Amino acid sequence: MTTQVTRRSALKTAAGLGLSFLVPALEAKAAEERGPKRQKSLIVLWMAGGPSQLETWDPHAGSATGGEIGAINTRIDGLQIADMYPQMAEQIQHMNVVRSLVSKEGDHERGTYFMKTGYRPDPVFKHPAMSAIVSHQHPAEGLEIPAHVSLGGGQWPARGGYFGASHDAFRVFNPGRQINNMRPLVGEERQERRLASLDVVTQAFARGRRIQTENTLHQLTVQRALKMMSSEQLKALELDDESETIKQAYGDTRFGRGCLVARRLIETGVRAVEVTLNGWDTHAANLRGHITQAEILDPAFATLTAELKERDLLDSTVVLCIGEFGRTPTVNPLGGRDHWPKWFSCVVGGGGLTAGKVIGETDPLGKQDAVDPITVNDLYATVLQTLGVDYAEEFITDIGRPIAFSDGTLIERLMT
Repeated sequence: MTTQVTRRSALKTAAGLGLSFLVPALEAKAAEERGPKRQKSLIVLWMAGGPSQLETWDPHAGSATGGEIGAINTRIDGLQIADMYPQMAEQIQHMNVVRSLVSKEGDHERGTYFMKTGYRPDPVFKHPAMSAIVSHQHPAEGLEIPAHVSLGGGQWPARGGYFGASHDAFRVFNPGRQINNMRPLVGEERQERRLASLDVVTQAFARGRRIQTENTLHQLTVQRALKMMSSEQLKALELDDESETIKQAYGDTRFGRGCLVARRLIETGVRAVEVTLNGWDTHAANLRGHITQAEILDPAFATLTAELKERDLLDSTVVLCIGEFGRTPTVNPLGGRDHWPKWFSCVVGGGGLTAGKVIGETDPLGKQDAVDPITVNDLYATVLQTLGVDYAEEFITDIGRPIAFSDGTLIERLMT
């Protein structure tokens, strides 16, 4: 049963958590600045390496599989999560926990592909990431910066797949810091002279080569780059105008800054943002590794959720926290947990999804299949449909093959 939380009680909770910056009502909410008919957006918190469900959202404290982990109550009645997540325990009622996600991909690269696209790797062509589908299907009018952004690095960022490289995520490796090559290194006059000289060369090359010139998209690329370089919207990628209180609440880490930048990008109108937290591949010293990761994830995820809620952006933003697979119920001789796609957890909410639900159960002994298994395909069909994308719509690839954005089935329990 979901605990009802009013705006007033939410603000009291924020103050109790040290998120006092949320208490004053914002004079102009970001959602109102974007307009009442705003399109929906997606934030993927990508846990690269595969987090253990037992040390995050599905602890079995005191059991054969639980190891040394403790569990704490949350604001969802009956839900306990790992005791390393006290801030998320106070915000998770805005989300849903799926504990029975199933996959057949236990390799990092293949698992990442599957979990980002909803399809297993295909030798014929590349599928787009779910975030690329969202930005492709919902073009952002008036946006002068990329509509699909990946923050924090990572080995396999979200790709445009059969949409083409132009729909790959724009990568920002150190979010919250000034981006390299986004400001001219020379004065305005010299910059104008350089652009004039470039235009002369461009026109000379284009004479008698119209088709070749159009195919290179050179001019369009230059125009878009210049527009972006001069856009005020670039400030969404920087944090100079954010208070130290807010920055500290997210955490002074690459991931924490990434989550804060993600909120700013969504306010600006960006359709899809991926924020990566590396370091979950805990084949050794699993508990110590998860304690370190929780110190980064807990404040960032909780503050992002609280801010989206307070700024009236959560109803138009789906947030999905997920990795490529889970971790084994058994602990190996190195004190680690190995790859485990059989059942694992994710957290998802916002964007019009229901809230406060817990789906699936797993065996404390680690021997039985998960109860109420949820496929990746079904989860992604549900997220896409919630974001206003017809998940069953077929796209004709450049090899003439029709393929649906998702071949899953809607999870009605997650939809309001």
